[in-house]
Amino acid sequence: MTKSTRKVALISGASRGIGAAIAANLLAHGWAVSLGCRTPSEVEISDGDNQLVSHFDALDASTEQAWIDATLAKFGRIDALIHNAGIMLPVSVLEASDAEFDRTFNVNVKSPMRMSRLAWPHLQASGSGRIVMMSSLSGKRVKGEHSTLYAMSKYAALALAHSLRKIGDNSGIRCTAICPGFVATDMGTALTEVPAEKMTQPEDLAHLIRTVLELPNNASIAEIPVNWTVEDNY
Repeated sequence: MTKSTRKVALISGASRGIGAAIAANLLAHGWAVSLGCRTPSEVEISDGDNQLVSHFDALDASTEQAWIDATLAKFGRIDALIHNAGIMLPVSVLEASDAEFDRTFNVNVKSPMRMSRLAWPHLQASGSGRIVMMSSLSGKRVKGEHSTLYAMSKYAALALAHSLRKIGDNSGIRCTAICPGFVATDMGTALTEVPAEKMTQPEDLAHLIRTVLELPNNASIAEIPVNWTVEDNY
Protein backbone atom coordinates (compact mmCIF):
# COMPACT_ATOMS: atom_id res chain seq x y z
CA MET A 1 0.00 0.00 0.00
CA THR A 2 1.33 3.42 -1.01
CA LYS A 3 -0.11 6.46 0.71
CA SER A 4 -1.57 8.91 -1.77
CA THR A 5 0.03 12.35 -1.98
CA ARG A 6 -3.44 13.71 -2.67
CA LYS A 7 -6.19 14.07 -0.08
CA VAL A 8 -8.80 11.36 -0.48
CA ALA A 9 -12.57 11.82 -0.33
CA LEU A 10 -15.19 9.07 -0.09
CA ILE A 11 -18.43 10.00 -1.86
CA SER A 12 -21.54 7.84 -1.55
CA GLY A 13 -24.15 7.75 -4.29
CA ALA A 14 -21.54 8.98 -6.74
CA SER A 15 -22.64 7.42 -10.03
CA ARG A 16 -24.75 10.40 -11.12
CA GLY A 17 -26.28 13.71 -10.07
CA ILE A 18 -24.78 15.56 -7.14
CA GLY A 19 -22.32 12.79 -6.28
CA ALA A 20 -20.89 12.66 -9.79
CA ALA A 21 -20.57 16.45 -9.84
CA ILE A 22 -18.71 16.42 -6.53
CA ALA A 23 -16.32 13.75 -7.80
CA ALA A 24 -15.59 15.64 -11.02
CA ASN A 25 -14.95 18.89 -9.14
CA LEU A 26 -12.61 17.30 -6.60
CA LEU A 27 -10.66 15.37 -9.24
CA ALA A 28 -10.18 18.56 -11.23
CA HIS A 29 -8.77 20.32 -8.16
CA GLY A 30 -6.18 17.85 -6.96
CA TRP A 31 -8.14 15.37 -4.86
CA ALA A 32 -8.34 11.60 -5.17
CA VAL A 33 -11.84 10.20 -4.93
CA SER A 34 -13.31 6.91 -3.81
CA LEU A 35 -16.81 6.50 -5.18
CA GLY A 36 -19.38 4.29 -3.48
CA CYS A 37 -22.06 3.16 -5.96
CA ARG A 38 -24.71 0.47 -6.11
CA THR A 39 -23.71 -0.20 -9.74
CA PRO A 40 -19.99 0.54 -10.19
CA SER A 41 -20.15 -0.37 -13.87
CA GLU A 42 -22.16 2.81 -14.50
CA VAL A 43 -19.16 5.00 -13.61
CA GLU A 44 -16.57 5.86 -16.23
CA ILE A 45 -13.00 5.88 -14.93
CA SER A 46 -11.28 9.04 -16.14
CA ASP A 47 -8.21 8.97 -13.87
CA GLY A 48 -7.26 5.49 -12.73
CA ASP A 49 -4.51 6.68 -10.43
CA ASN A 50 -6.77 8.98 -8.44
CA GLN A 51 -10.18 7.40 -8.82
CA LEU A 52 -11.64 4.26 -7.25
CA VAL A 53 -15.14 2.92 -7.75
CA SER A 54 -16.46 0.46 -5.18
CA HIS A 55 -19.74 -1.33 -4.66
CA PHE A 56 -21.70 0.37 -1.90
CA ASP A 57 -25.33 -0.10 -0.92
CA ALA A 58 -26.66 1.84 2.05
CA LEU A 59 -29.10 -1.01 2.69
CA ASP A 60 -26.26 -3.54 2.98
CA ALA A 61 -23.96 -2.77 5.91
CA SER A 62 -21.38 -5.31 4.74
CA THR A 63 -20.54 -3.10 1.75
CA GLU A 64 -19.49 -0.24 4.05
CA GLN A 65 -16.43 -1.91 5.55
CA ALA A 66 -15.51 -3.36 2.16
CA TRP A 67 -15.57 0.14 0.66
CA ILE A 68 -13.39 1.52 3.46
CA ASP A 69 -10.93 -1.38 3.07
CA ALA A 70 -10.72 -0.94 -0.71
CA THR A 71 -10.06 2.78 -0.30
CA LEU A 72 -7.27 2.23 2.18
CA ALA A 73 -5.76 -0.51 0.02
CA LYS A 74 -5.54 1.86 -2.96
CA PHE A 75 -4.84 5.22 -1.35
CA GLY A 76 -3.67 4.52 2.21
CA ARG A 77 -5.66 7.41 3.69
CA ILE A 78 -9.11 8.97 4.12
CA ASP A 79 -9.42 12.72 4.53
CA ALA A 80 -13.08 13.38 3.79
CA LEU A 81 -16.39 11.54 3.84
CA ILE A 82 -19.33 12.88 1.84
CA HIS A 83 -22.71 11.36 2.67
CA ASN A 84 -24.57 11.94 -0.57
CA ALA A 85 -26.62 8.75 -1.04
CA GLY A 86 -30.27 9.21 -0.13
CA ILE A 87 -33.82 8.25 -0.98
CA MET A 88 -37.16 10.05 -0.94
CA LEU A 89 -40.37 8.02 -0.74
CA PRO A 90 -43.33 10.38 -1.40
CA VAL A 91 -45.52 9.24 1.47
CA SER A 92 -46.79 11.06 4.54
CA VAL A 93 -45.94 9.98 8.07
CA LEU A 94 -49.53 8.72 8.43
CA GLU A 95 -49.37 6.64 5.26
CA ALA A 96 -45.86 5.22 5.61
CA SER A 97 -45.52 1.54 6.42
CA ASP A 98 -42.93 0.28 8.87
CA ALA A 99 -40.96 -1.06 5.91
CA GLU A 100 -40.97 2.36 4.21
CA PHE A 101 -39.90 4.04 7.43
CA ASP A 102 -37.08 1.55 7.93
CA ARG A 103 -35.86 1.85 4.35
CA THR A 104 -35.83 5.65 4.49
CA PHE A 105 -34.01 5.86 7.81
CA ASN A 106 -31.60 3.04 6.94
CA VAL A 107 -30.40 4.91 3.85
CA ASN A 108 -30.61 8.52 5.03
CA VAL A 109 -29.48 8.13 8.65
CA LYS A 110 -28.21 4.73 9.78
CA SER A 111 -25.74 4.10 6.97
CA PRO A 112 -24.16 7.57 7.28
CA MET A 113 -23.83 6.98 11.03
CA ARG A 114 -22.12 3.62 10.48
CA MET A 115 -19.85 4.95 7.74
CA SER A 116 -18.80 7.83 9.98
CA ARG A 117 -17.82 5.36 12.71
CA LEU A 118 -15.75 3.31 10.28
CA ALA A 119 -13.98 6.32 8.77
CA TRP A 120 -13.48 8.15 12.08
CA PRO A 121 -9.99 6.90 13.03
CA HIS A 122 -8.73 7.70 9.54
CA LEU A 123 -10.26 11.18 9.63
CA GLN A 124 -8.56 11.69 12.99
CA ALA A 125 -5.24 10.59 11.53
CA SER A 126 -5.67 13.15 8.75
CA GLY A 127 -5.54 16.01 11.24
CA SER A 128 -8.05 17.92 9.12
CA GLY A 129 -10.74 15.33 8.51
CA ARG A 130 -13.95 16.51 6.91
CA ILE A 131 -17.49 15.15 6.81
CA VAL A 132 -20.20 16.57 4.60
CA MET A 133 -23.82 15.54 5.12
CA MET A 134 -26.11 16.11 2.16
CA SER A 135 -29.21 16.98 4.12
CA SER A 136 -32.01 19.09 2.66
CA LEU A 137 -34.15 22.11 3.35
CA SER A 138 -36.66 19.40 4.27
CA GLY A 139 -34.42 18.83 7.27
CA LYS A 140 -35.08 22.40 8.42
CA ARG A 141 -38.76 22.89 7.63
CA VAL A 142 -41.69 20.71 6.56
CA LYS A 143 -43.26 22.02 3.39
CA GLY A 144 -45.44 19.30 1.86
CA GLU A 145 -47.64 16.49 3.14
CA HIS A 146 -45.99 13.85 0.99
CA SER A 147 -42.46 14.85 1.99
CA THR A 148 -43.04 14.38 5.73
CA LEU A 149 -41.40 10.96 6.05
CA TYR A 150 -38.42 12.26 4.07
CA ALA A 151 -38.32 15.36 6.26
CA MET A 152 -38.21 13.25 9.42
CA SER A 153 -35.16 11.42 8.10
CA LYS A 154 -33.43 14.62 7.02
CA TYR A 155 -34.06 16.25 10.41
CA ALA A 156 -32.31 13.21 11.88
CA ALA A 157 -29.47 13.49 9.34
CA LEU A 158 -29.04 17.14 10.29
CA ALA A 159 -28.85 16.18 13.98
CA LEU A 160 -26.27 13.52 13.06
CA ALA A 161 -24.18 16.17 11.30
CA HIS A 162 -24.29 18.45 14.33
CA SER A 163 -23.39 15.53 16.57
CA LEU A 164 -20.35 14.59 14.49
CA ARG A 165 -19.29 18.24 14.39
CA LYS A 166 -19.40 18.42 18.18
CA ILE A 167 -17.58 15.12 18.71
CA GLY A 168 -14.89 15.91 16.16
CA ASP A 169 -13.97 19.32 17.51
CA ASN A 170 -10.80 18.36 19.40
CA SER A 171 -9.64 15.98 16.64
CA GLY A 172 -9.68 18.57 13.87
CA ILE A 173 -12.69 16.91 12.24
CA ARG A 174 -15.21 19.36 10.85
CA CYS A 175 -18.71 18.37 9.74
CA THR A 176 -21.00 20.51 7.61
CA ALA A 177 -24.59 19.87 6.52
CA ILE A 178 -25.49 21.05 3.03
CA CYS A 179 -29.23 21.74 2.88
CA PRO A 180 -30.52 22.36 -0.65
CA GLY A 181 -34.04 22.74 -1.96
CA PHE A 182 -34.82 21.37 -5.39
CA VAL A 183 -31.70 20.35 -7.31
CA ALA A 184 -31.62 19.52 -11.03
CA THR A 185 -31.20 15.77 -10.59
CA ASP A 186 -33.40 12.78 -11.37
CA MET A 187 -34.87 13.00 -7.86
CA GLY A 188 -35.46 16.73 -7.98
CA THR A 189 -37.09 16.86 -11.40
CA ALA A 190 -39.42 13.98 -10.50
CA LEU A 191 -40.87 15.88 -7.54
CA THR A 192 -41.91 19.15 -9.15
CA GLU A 193 -42.86 20.84 -12.40
CA VAL A 194 -40.20 23.53 -11.88
CA PRO A 195 -37.94 23.53 -14.97
CA ALA A 196 -34.56 21.94 -14.29
CA GLU A 197 -32.71 25.03 -15.50
CA LYS A 198 -34.29 27.09 -12.69
CA MET A 199 -33.22 24.68 -9.96
CA THR A 200 -29.92 24.66 -8.09
CA GLN A 201 -27.39 22.84 -10.26
CA PRO A 202 -25.32 19.89 -8.97
CA GLU A 203 -22.13 21.66 -10.06
CA ASP A 204 -22.95 24.62 -7.80
CA LEU A 205 -23.28 22.33 -4.77
CA ALA A 206 -20.03 20.61 -5.74
CA HIS A 207 -18.27 23.97 -5.66
CA LEU A 208 -19.66 24.71 -2.18
CA ILE A 209 -18.64 21.30 -0.91
CA ARG A 210 -15.06 21.60 -2.12
CA THR A 211 -14.87 25.00 -0.44
CA VAL A 212 -15.99 23.47 2.86
CA LEU A 213 -13.50 20.61 2.53
CA GLU A 214 -10.59 22.95 1.90
CA LEU A 215 -11.23 25.47 4.67
CA PRO A 216 -8.75 25.40 7.58
CA ASN A 217 -9.64 23.86 10.93
CA ASN A 218 -10.36 27.25 12.44
CA ALA A 219 -13.33 27.73 10.10
CA SER A 220 -16.13 25.43 11.27
CA ILE A 221 -19.35 25.72 9.27
CA ALA A 222 -22.38 23.93 10.68
CA GLU A 223 -24.87 24.32 7.84
CA ILE A 224 -25.25 25.81 4.38
CA PRO A 225 -28.87 26.22 3.26
CA VAL A 226 -29.18 26.58 -0.53
CA ASN A 227 -32.45 27.36 -2.26
CA TRP A 228 -33.36 27.74 -5.92
CA THR A 229 -36.02 30.32 -5.00
CA VAL A 230 -36.91 32.71 -2.19
CA GLU A 231 -38.91 31.43 0.77
CA ASP A 232 -39.67 33.39 3.93
CA ASN A 233 -36.68 31.87 5.75
CA TYR A 234 -34.77 29.84 3.17
